Formats: sequence, structure tokens, C-alpha cells
Amino acid sequence: MTRGRAYIGTSGFAYHDWAPLFYPADTPRDGLLQAYSERLPAIELNNTFYHQPSARAIARWIAATPRDFRFVVKAQRGGSMRAFSAAAAETVAWVTGPYRQFGERLGAVLFRVPENVHRDDERLAMMLDAWPADIALVVEMQHRSWHTEEVFELLTLHSATLCATDLDEQPVPDLRLTGPSIYLRLRRAAYSDADLADWSGRLSAFLDTGTDCFVFFRHDENGTSALRAERLRDLLT
Repeated sequence: MTRGRAYIGTSGFAYHDWAPLFYPADTPRDGLLQAYSERLPAIELNNTFYHQPSARAIARWIAATPRDFRFVVKAQRGGSMRAFSAAAAETVAWVTGPYRQFGERLGAVLFRVPENVHRDDERLAMMLDAWPADIALVVEMQHRSWHTEEVFELLTLHSATLCATDLDEQPVPDLRLTGPSIYLRLRRAAYSDADLADWSGRLSAFLDTGTDCFVFFRHDENGTSALRAERLRDLLT
């Protein structure tokens, strides 16, 4: 069996303050993504959460990265909430339209359901029914009311990946396979070498069965999170 691929990275890349710890001190702002992609294999884009990406921006990102580099797009926040309504079909089509321009370079779309939206299986089902089967979907449900077997079964029925999010002052989340991949957001302020080794072991259990794993560390002030991403990548290699 072919081992799954580990797509490890950070949330966002356009942080000039990450020089010189992660980026070389002389890296120009328009060269940050290229420098990032020379060290890490995937990125969780932040700016797409605030506005839809233009065709020009997508072409520029693709041109700056190698062919095996993968982008995860955070679904635009206004469209995400409208997709949780009777307007799901037309809204999902609007939200996902630009993402097709990534082609095979699109790893997934991260659809975030915020903390103030509580469990509503009907609304979730409408969005899942409208989602195009050829665009990989990851769902992060922040309110704990969503974390039930019935919701997990609904995600599995639609081959949607459940996002596991590791947060300070909360229990370490389980990794549950509901779609084609594992998706993990490591959002704690700090991770020790022992923490990374533990996550490496848990992720390796899925990689060994041929399952791809996407893992993204939070943004920080100086690029330490990017160095942690490299460390975890090395542990999984």
C-alpha cells in the first residue's frame, strides 16, 4: 500500500516579520510564497476568508510554487453563512466558482462554521447536498453541539472531511476519518518536541493506510510556527 502524503504548513504565509527566523532577511514581499514553498508543501490561505480570490491572484500563487504544492482555501465567510440557508445551491456555486482555477493544486476548501452557530442538521445537509463532488470539502464546526455521531455520519455520507482543531485549554481532539483525508489545525500557542512526536505518531497511523493528512499551524509573531511545521514534516517523512 502506498503511504499517504503529509501536507504540513501554516495558516497564511505573507508575514514579513517571519524574517529572519524563517524567511531570509532579504526576501521581498512578492517572494514570500516562493520562499515558503521551498520549505513546506502546503498552505492554508487566510485572505480568501475575507474576499474571493481573483483569477490573477490564483495564477500568481500557482506560478510561485512547485507542481506538488497544495493550497487549502478558507471559504469566504459571508458566502459560507449564506450557504447555511435555503439559498445553499446558488451560494455554494458562487463560493466555489473561483476555486476551480486552482485545478489539481487545490488540496481542499475549509468551510468554517463559527462558534455562534449551533447544531442544525437540516442546514448542514442543504450545504452538503449543494457542494460539488469534485471539490474536496473540509468542515470545521466550532460549537461543541455539532460533535455528535449523527453529524459525523452525515459528513461521511457526503465524503466531507471533519476538521480537528487543537486549542489551548481544551482537550486534545480525536482524529476521525469521515472523508478522503485527515485535517488537523494546531492552534495552541506552543508545541514541545514531545507534543510534535505525539502528533506524528497519531498521524502516521493514517498515513500508513494510504490516507493523506493536512496539518496547519497557527500564525505567530516571528515564524516559530513555521519551524514547528518543518519539524513535524521531518518526523513524518
